[in-house]
Amino acid sequence: MYESYDPYDATWRDDPYPVYRALRDERPVHYSAASKSWCVSRHEDVEYVFRHPELFSSKTQEFLMPMESRNLIKGLGVAARFMWRMKTGPRSMRNSRMLIQEDGEIHSTMRAFVNRGFTPRTIAQLEKRTTEIVAGCMDGVRGRDTFDVVSELNIPLPVTVIAEMLGVEPKDRLRFKRWSDDLVRQASNPVQGLAKEMIETMGEMHDYMQPIVAARRAHPIDDLISTLVTTEGDAALSDFEVFFFIVLLLVAGNETTTNLLGNAVDALLGHPEVLDRVRVDPGLIPALIEETLRWDSPVQCITRRSVREVELAGTRIPAHAKVIVILGSANRDERRFPDPDRFDLDRDTRGHLAFGVGKHFCLGASLARLEARVALEAFIPELAQLERVRPEREFLDSFIIRGRANLELRRTG
Repeated sequence: MYESYDPYDATWRDDPYPVYRALRDERPVHYSAASKSWCVSRHEDVEYVFRHPELFSSKTQEFLMPMESRNLIKGLGVAARFMWRMKTGPRSMRNSRMLIQEDGEIHSTMRAFVNRGFTPRTIAQLEKRTTEIVAGCMDGVRGRDTFDVVSELNIPLPVTVIAEMLGVEPKDRLRFKRWSDDLVRQASNPVQGLAKEMIETMGEMHDYMQPIVAARRAHPIDDLISTLVTTEGDAALSDFEVFFFIVLLLVAGNETTTNLLGNAVDALLGHPEVLDRVRVDPGLIPALIEETLRWDSPVQCITRRSVREVELAGTRIPAHAKVIVILGSANRDERRFPDPDRFDLDRDTRGHLAFGVGKHFCLGASLARLEARVALEAFIPELAQLERVRPEREFLDSFIIRGRANLELRRTG
């Protein structure tokens, strides 16, 4: 089974876990000729990659280089189109920093100041507003015979929260969600033609954000963009770098929570005994969230680049090779989590890698957990009277993100 594994192949998308097990057992570091990548599947090895950025760099350029453009001539064409659309030049583009694409001191410096927007105090202050947003979503579905929980709750909640944190006008939040969805689809669907679409999406965002960034530089207010533009010294960001931060916050701030919620609801529908427990005891919801993160991770894969030739699990990975760490497999590794395919609220989930580990641990992990907890506390009492409209499950067309494209429910009584 594992011999033909290609992380970009949709064959594995609906249920990747059997092939993950085969990879862990037979080829824990597997070379995929189709994607020209080394796939790492065991928990111990995935954690090792994360904890050794001096060996496995985040400087992959995967975010901006779709598969079709990874040769010199096409790559130059993509770069030229991107610079024209972003209204920037080669020097500005070359010198710009992006948090998830940096290592070492540059990453630490950038991470330190953006952390100011995600302090425990800041996240705790968001609970009241998050509760209000969830209540509004729930008002929209109560009394309806059928509805799609993804479009009615899972999407509006995080997109509204992150848009408000950025200071975006309420009328423009749906545009932000469309941009987020487009970027995830384009970055994680390695087919011809997506480079042009990605550039256009980012161009639309850039045109929208440029005057807002300029306004915040002139007159800062209490939002994340103002935090980004008021940094000084080595931490000071150019307008181009601020824009990349906004792209990162938009995509990460939306997709993780949306798909964590969808995966949790889907798991509860498939495990009615677990649903009964959390309905009776809402205090189990944090354990439900952690087990969902482990059992059906919203982010399945992350890319790194080997800095030099390195041996991992007895396999030699050459220098400057693409390395794909499979979080979804690491979190189902029986070497770390006994009986890993069982959905178990009593499990010790400490050590799961759904948010990564080390210096690149997910910046918004605490926000995603808060949003998921508040949403599930409100929705689980309703879920006991709901069932799927259709037994078939439609997953997002992405090798990076795992989540339900929709989850239509109907009332049973």
